[in-house]
Amino acid sequence: MPEGMDPIDALLAEVDEEELPPPGERKRLRRAARLTRARVAEQVGVREETVWTWETGRSEPRSPQRGLYARLLRGLGERFPAPAGAARPTALQLPVPVPVPETFAAAPGTPPAPPAPAAPVALDVRAEPVDRPAAVPAAPVEPVAQVVMLDQNPDGSLLMAAAAPCVQCGQPSVYRVQGHPMHLGGLCRPPAAVSEAAVAPVAPQATPTSAPAPAVRVDPVRPAHQRPAAPAQRAARPAAAARSASSTRPRKATTAKTSSTLASSAVAEWRQAAQARFPGGPLAVLDVAADGKTLTAHLADGSTAPTAPTTRTLVGLVEWALEAGLGGARLHRFGKDSDPVLVLTDRVLAVVGLPAAGEDEKKDFVPRLGRLPKTHKAVKAIERAGWQLTQRGLGRWARVYRQPEGGRRVCVQLCVPGWGALSAKDHWAVPTEVFDDPAALAVLLGTYAERVITPCGGAPVSGLELMTALRPRTRWVMNPDGTKGSALVEGSLHHAVDAAPCEVPDMHPRAKERQGDGPEHVMAEESWDWHRPADLVDESERILAWAVGLDTNTAFLAASARLVVGLSEPVHELNPVFDPKVPGAWKVDLSGLELDPRLPNPFTPTGERPTGPGWYATPTVAYAVELGLQVRPLEGWLRHEAGPYLDPWYEHLRSAYMTTMERLGVPADLAVRDLGAHLEAMANLKQGDAAELAVLHAIKASAKSGIGKLREKPRGLGYKFGERWSALERPTWRPDIRAAVISASRVNMHRKLRKLAEATGRYPLAVATDCVVYAAAGPSPLDVLPYDVDGKPTAILGANGRPISGLPRLGVSPGHVKHEGSRPLAEVLEQITDGYNPGRLIKGGPAADDQ
Repeated sequence: MPEGMDPIDALLAEVDEEELPPPGERKRLRRAARLTRARVAEQVGVREETVWTWETGRSEPRSPQRGLYARLLRGLGERFPAPAGAARPTALQLPVPVPVPETFAAAPGTPPAPPAPAAPVALDVRAEPVDRPAAVPAAPVEPVAQVVMLDQNPDGSLLMAAAAPCVQCGQPSVYRVQGHPMHLGGLCRPPAAVSEAAVAPVAPQATPTSAPAPAVRVDPVRPAHQRPAAPAQRAARPAAAARSASSTRPRKATTAKTSSTLASSAVAEWRQAAQARFPGGPLAVLDVAADGKTLTAHLADGSTAPTAPTTRTLVGLVEWALEAGLGGARLHRFGKDSDPVLVLTDRVLAVVGLPAAGEDEKKDFVPRLGRLPKTHKAVKAIERAGWQLTQRGLGRWARVYRQPEGGRRVCVQLCVPGWGALSAKDHWAVPTEVFDDPAALAVLLGTYAERVITPCGGAPVSGLELMTALRPRTRWVMNPDGTKGSALVEGSLHHAVDAAPCEVPDMHPRAKERQGDGPEHVMAEESWDWHRPADLVDESERILAWAVGLDTNTAFLAASARLVVGLSEPVHELNPVFDPKVPGAWKVDLSGLELDPRLPNPFTPTGERPTGPGWYATPTVAYAVELGLQVRPLEGWLRHEAGPYLDPWYEHLRSAYMTTMERLGVPADLAVRDLGAHLEAMANLKQGDAAELAVLHAIKASAKSGIGKLREKPRGLGYKFGERWSALERPTWRPDIRAAVISASRVNMHRKLRKLAEATGRYPLAVATDCVVYAAAGPSPLDVLPYDVDGKPTAILGANGRPISGLPRLGVSPGHVKHEGSRPLAEVLEQITDGYNPGRLIKGGPAADDQ
């Protein structure tokens, strides 16, 4: 019984077995009342995932929760009745309106199709034959794009399963609608042929308020796991395989091959839809043609636009971008398509009347200001043509837009490399030979757009934009009165919220609420910058010849996987009971834990032992509990609405990173197949394709610096200390999420350091962010990590007699380690004595020489 529930209500709930509405109606009622699944789950006394299974028909409520849930639905049904004339949907009936969904909107300039009445498509999933009335001639029906609600996972991502024939067109689809295979958004490929037995008319059902409407009954196309196998196949197939194949429940973990197949199918369907809407690709790099009069548009696929822009004005180029079909497909079905991007080379700047970078604040683009003056003739021409610029004005990355017409946004983004749009400052490591070749530059930026997102600024800005693209704030819905409205997407950041005083930087207005700036008042969840004191380096280490650096691949990205973060504003609580499932900031004393001084302390960025109470993120406090400390928080700023917000972001960037590493000659399984070949490939990585290396650099910056943008500080001129700045109005200005990621990354690293010390007796000399330096007999990482002569990880037993798990492993995946560099140990010990962190110098090169 849920806590606080009336006992009489509990007894009634146990005997209340009234019929529940079908799953689709349950979801409609909850959304109509603007209730989240978490809220319903809390009141009914179940988990949020359980409510999701009730709304998708995967399970049915049981007593006593069934009675409570039925009463809730009955009350909601009285307040939010189904629209007049709409048939009550059943579990096997999907309302499929005819208008084309926003996900697959028509190309620019195409007038919207007029609305048509909805016709239900009944999916007959009975195994026995169905008695059908006599067939009557039917007029051919034109195929239309259908709006269907695809099944989702609890985190809002699309549920995918093994490819099976779509119930509408018969082509394979990895998506499901109420458990049945169907294509994304109802966009079916035209079937090669439709047999007469596949479609049969059903007797029309008259309604009191409308004329009889015909319904189409589609015979079930059994998925592969439901088809009867041939006798020989049934005899040959093992029982375990049969049980696995017959399961329709989505699994939490699949083989790499199956995951790759599903991902490839999903990407193929997205690209199919995108090619129809954006035939020109996501962007174009403009250059002056050989005749010196016309312009050439280089596209992302290496080709040039079939119709070159004939205009010589900036406004004309913006309008041409829309006519040429430039743009990128949305990454989430409730998201927005990416705006087309025009990259203006230096030669084009002169043609369209834009100045080069200079120092004249009235005529030139001044990098210090970041934009052209509002009085510039180019800005005036944009305004006269009915276009507008955002508050950032006409700068390195400028958005030129018009007010929405008919609910459709019209926007084009400009990228000006000559003004610093693709500089190293914004983590675009574009090689000089590519920078000077418009065709090669278009391919490079197009590769990033294909694997990550259409670039919309520096790599960190694009990484932050990717979070919103994968977790959109709102979605469009049809109101009961037939009008179009919007609703919040669960699991997303819906609006900007103020952070807790302990989480904000000094210039934030809420910093005034703190009583000081010491560690007891400010949450300092940062990466390590630590080296072991020289007097703690014993003789057994000093006699070794080398110091070897091991770097963790995309440590912040790896830490964001499955990380539960807050989705709501913080709530202040005194003396709260620590709960590792509640994200937030906790004020607690972690100084009482005795740890080995040869390891950095996991609770401070300096690696030193804390001296008293301080503010920590949930992963740090949870790790203290794991180490055996009894924590008693003094107060907390907690967020009770939480979820794995960064999970889609992690999966997307991980896929982009792994794909790029494979293109550079380091596939994911190389370290397992041939460790020597993996080490050689990593050593020669810098000799790989220059464009792919630039894409790799941008992907890593999108992950690492994208997390940093969650706590972006004020930029630009005119800012006064203590005032609010523009970034605070973003839902993604969330220093608590940044702190949680860094905390989880530091905790993950300490856990591996501790286990490696237990397994091998090796302790780090220094740690700098995600690089660890060890003393070793040789310069190879194999002189530090426990691998056997065959290149396989060595199984080492711990004190409990069981193999020690979680040791650092060489590999290319996020969270695995790679060889960062090696130096003579005497040189590293000298750096430690002089107070330098050798973790920042182990790689060598100019940076190390300068320091």
